[in-house]
Amino acid sequence: MKEHRQFYLDELTDRFKDTINITKSFLENEIYISTKKENLLDVCVYLRETFHAGLSAMIGNDERSLNGNFRIYYVFSVPHADIFLIVHIPVSEDHPEFPSVTTKIPAAHWYEREIKDMFGLEPIGHPDPGTLVLHGNMPENTYPLRKDFDVNTRVPLQESRLPFFKVEGEGVFEIPVGPIHAGIIEPGHFRFSAVGDSIYYLDAKLFYTHKGTEKLFETMPYTKALFLAERICGVCAASHATGYCQAIEKVAGVEIPPRAKFIRTIVLELERLYNHIGDVGNICAGAAFLLGNAHGFRIRERMQQLNETICGNRYLRGMLTIGGVRFDINNDLKQHILATLSEVKKDFKELTKIIFASSSLLDRFETTGRLSTEIAKELGVVGVAARASGIATDTRLIHPYAAYDKVDFDIPIFHYEGDVLARIRVRVDEVYQSIYIIEQCFDKMAPGPLKIPLEKEIPPYRHALSYVESPRGENIYWIATAPDNRLFRYKVRSPSFCNWPAIPFAIPDNIVPDFPLINKSFELCYSCTDL
Repeated sequence: MKEHRQFYLDELTDRFKDTINITKSFLENEIYISTKKENLLDVCVYLRETFHAGLSAMIGNDERSLNGNFRIYYVFSVPHADIFLIVHIPVSEDHPEFPSVTTKIPAAHWYEREIKDMFGLEPIGHPDPGTLVLHGNMPENTYPLRKDFDVNTRVPLQESRLPFFKVEGEGVFEIPVGPIHAGIIEPGHFRFSAVGDSIYYLDAKLFYTHKGTEKLFETMPYTKALFLAERICGVCAASHATGYCQAIEKVAGVEIPPRAKFIRTIVLELERLYNHIGDVGNICAGAAFLLGNAHGFRIRERMQQLNETICGNRYLRGMLTIGGVRFDINNDLKQHILATLSEVKKDFKELTKIIFASSSLLDRFETTGRLSTEIAKELGVVGVAARASGIATDTRLIHPYAAYDKVDFDIPIFHYEGDVLARIRVRVDEVYQSIYIIEQCFDKMAPGPLKIPLEKEIPPYRHALSYVESPRGENIYWIATAPDNRLFRYKVRSPSFCNWPAIPFAIPDNIVPDFPLINKSFELCYSCTDL
């Protein structure tokens, strides 16, 4: 790791000399690069083109109480090394603006608009700088993530100033869907411009139920904040809990016991299993293949009953804690888990055999909702959608955590396809890989402690990244601690935030009835996006 780190330090120092300042981090795989606004674009483009580093997150932070400025962090992930390059710039309150990098790095486009809404910092040169999160119905100069915005503030809402893009021409008509849906999901509005049944353009608007989650993190001690992190998303509870625990453990300088690492890995793969199996059934529902839908949910129910046996609830909440895990997996429970997985594997194989034997169903899946490799890369798409579009990315391999560096597994990649069928096939293959990972964990897991205690006080004003490959893809977390065991900032970047912008690129040239099928194949989360 030190050799890898030194390589990047030397390359950056040689290239930029006096225009950057590299801050030593106490974490080996995080390199902080301070620069001025006028040098930002050159540095970011250099990281992308020279090191092939992708933009994993952008983080706004109100540091006026510390150094008199706002600060924006650009997190780049190096694909072939466990290294994060984190560029950051100061933004003064007197000149609350920063240069947009979206025209050169399109993955930045939502991040920059989010920072504008939440901090009041203007991305100069952004091709579409309109409101994203707040819908234009907040009073002027209202910025919820500034430190001087009280969490108990009741904001008088105004009429939304959120415009929709309108397609004009002979035969073009609009089909509005949402924001309230028939299913039990959070609201999202989709407006189709169609000619006959063929979709010409899709305008998607989300962020209808902004909950102020990141602001709430700043109001509570770090021990209590775990329970909020665990509830960011219902079906990714273990992933978000792991991400939060890892962030606290990093700033505290704590390494959890080996047995706890293996148990965390088992829990995370159980979460991936019940999600992927349920998603395969859910995609079948989008094509009105109700047999596949029913069996998918039946097998998922079996997995969720197993979850309840392990930790007392169906969503794997309460299993993880800061410093390790709360509960052990004894031999009897181990045998029960392995027996259940053996039966689930057999059941799932029968289901996929039925699905892939149906020519009419495959006709709905193949070539539907294609997302090209180029667009997926430019937008920073992650997870199943990225791998289905030919991008070899998986945080478990690129930036190993828990016990993933102790087990072997493959990640399925489908080149040049990127359609609904490819996204199904990625999930199917990953189901078998998850079972294989769990079996290896049980084989390699030795007796030992489950938790290591933390010091009473965690160090204030430390920064750290945490990362987890959830069922939907890479979650990125950035933590900054405050005195008295509190959080100065906790940024959550979910995979859905990265992948929602790709939906409008997968929709055109498909027919209206295929939209539910395409949307379900991405399986994106409203709650993880609208924090």
